[in-house]
Formats: sequence, C-alpha cells, structure tokens
Amino acid sequence: MGAAGTGGGAGGTVLVTGGSGFVGSHLVRALLERGYRVHATVRSLADAAKVGPLREMADRHPGRLELFEADLLVAGSFDRAMAGCRVVFHVASPFLMPEQIQDGRRDVVEPALTGTRNVLAGLERTPSVERLVLTSTVGAVFGQYADVLEMDGRVLSERYFNTTSTVESNPYHYAKTVAERTAWEAERAQDRWRMVSVNPGLVLGPSLTPASVSGSLFLVDELFKGAFCYGAPDFSFTVVDVRDLAAAHVAAAENPGAHGRYLLAASEMVSFREMARALLAVRPRDWRLPRWGLPHWPVRLLGPAFGLTQEYVRGHLGIRFAVDNRRSVEELGVTYRPWQQTLADHHRAWLEQRHRRAPHRA
Repeated sequence: MGAAGTGGGAGGTVLVTGGSGFVGSHLVRALLERGYRVHATVRSLADAAKVGPLREMADRHPGRLELFEADLLVAGSFDRAMAGCRVVFHVASPFLMPEQIQDGRRDVVEPALTGTRNVLAGLERTPSVERLVLTSTVGAVFGQYADVLEMDGRVLSERYFNTTSTVESNPYHYAKTVAERTAWEAERAQDRWRMVSVNPGLVLGPSLTPASVSGSLFLVDELFKGAFCYGAPDFSFTVVDVRDLAAAHVAAAENPGAHGRYLLAASEMVSFREMARALLAVRPRDWRLPRWGLPHWPVRLLGPAFGLTQEYVRGHLGIRFAVDNRRSVEELGVTYRPWQQTLADHHRAWLEQRHRRAPHRA
C-alpha cells in the first residue's frame, strides 16, 4: 500500500522537521526504508518518550539517521540540520487545541508564520536544497465544510484556498493557510528550489510516538474513550492513513514532475457513526462506543457545552462531500488503504499504548 516515486531515485540526505511527531516519525521510517540518509529535528533530545522511537530506528539503520535539536521559533535553528540536504520535508507545526487558545494571533498564527519563515530562511542559506515538501492541511483549502458546497460540483479540490477562516474564527486553519501561502510566495520569488504542498485530511493510523499531541489523535481518542457513548453526532471527516501520507511525501520528493498542491484523503468521507460501527464489529462489548447516531437537534442545543460553537455546528453538522484525490493517485501513485483497516490499526495501537501507560501492580 502507499505511494512510490516515479522518478528521481532514492538516496542522498534529506531533512524532516518535527521528526518525532505522528506524521514525522512515519516519514522518517519510510525514508530510511527507501535508502535515504535522514536528518530529523526534534524540540528536545532529552524527551525520551518522543525521541525513543527515533533512536530505535537509528539502531536499525546504523549511520543513516541523525537527530538535531531545533525550535521553530528560533531564527537559524534549522541551519545545522539542513546543511547538505537535497530535500526538506517541513512537517513540524505548532498545534493547540481550541480550548488552549486564548489569543489566536499570539498563540497560533504568529508561531506558525515564524516557524515557516525560519525554515524558508534556512533554505535560502542552504544551496544544496532543491525541493521543499510542505505538510499543510485540508484546512488550508476550506474553513468549514459549508465552504465545499460552494466549490464546483460540491467536490473538494486543491484548486481552492481557505478564505473564510480568521484569527478570531478558526485560528488554526487560518494559521495553516497563511503559512502555506507564505511558502508559495517564497518559492515564486526564486528559481533554485521548488515546492510541493501535501494537504491531508484527518490523519489516522498507528502512532509510533506515544507522546504525540496530534490533533488528529486527540479527536479520535475522544471517540475511543467514550465521549460519544450516548450517541454519535452526525459529523464526517476526510481521512488518510498516516502510512499512505508518509509514502505520498516521499513520492512528492522523488517524482520530478510533482508540483503544486495534493489533497491526501480518501474519495469518500467517514462519519463518527461509521467509525463506531466498524469498531463494534470487532469489539461488540466495548461500552465506550456509541451504538446509535444522535439527531441534529440535541447537537445544536448542547454543542456549546462541549466546546462546539453554533457557527461550527452550522458549518459542519450533517454535511458530506466527495473528495477529488485524483492528482495524488495519478501523480504520486497513492493507493489508499481501506479506512476500516486504518481505524482498526489506529485503535489497536491506542489500546497498546494505554496498556503500557497504565500502572502495573506488584
């Protein structure tokens, strides 16, 4: 499963920013398996929980994985890790849950922009770099699901940019949109390196890093932990397996014809209810999983008590659309895993990690 490059060949030295994250760690592993020498940045080499899986990869691939400390908010922080690299995969991005955001511009937008600008400045100082593969998000394509209903044929396409999110409303999507636009402007301003943007939907699959704080993991964790045991609200998601996403990154670097933006998501959305049904088929006694769906009216009524604004509910509840992922299939060679397999693998890894974290009795 996954994607394979159609040209360019494997080899050489590449950089992965955010190498200890959910997506970054899978990308590091995919690159090592393709024969690359990998530089990976982490925020702290002393964080054993997050760096441990990378050190294990380094042991399995002697001499081909080197770890560097780097901070998105510190100018010049990536220069040493970037030196001698032909490709930079910029995966690292500041992430905060909505309830953690007090000031959208200060807490989300400025860190995202500063981090992107620091990486771009590093590219300008590193003549060996030929290509930047930027990990963006579908949130840079639309702000709310309702936006997709205004697109041609009501089909999600990478031809569009998010124009509805603001610092006040959905600051995370706004920050990712501004950061991606900044990177495209930098690419157009020079002619040495080229950029490809990868825009994934909800990223699911087994995590290699137990300490990950990915928003994707948090969202589905709520389903696993029983937050929706009373019933599944009618919210659906564009979904991609983290392993397919990692393979798509590699293909975006290896295919010399890869250009522009690539939506990374299965062609059909998946709802909370469908996720619960798939898990109940293999875990029928799990009380935490909802057995039925919720009507719309209690979600509209009670949503604010669970952190869902009326604006969010209006823009997402009950809305489904198709995804035009043809470019990822035809140009990056992506073969999307069935979402049921992805979800099962995600849930299995989640259970294993909870078991490892649980205190053991003597």
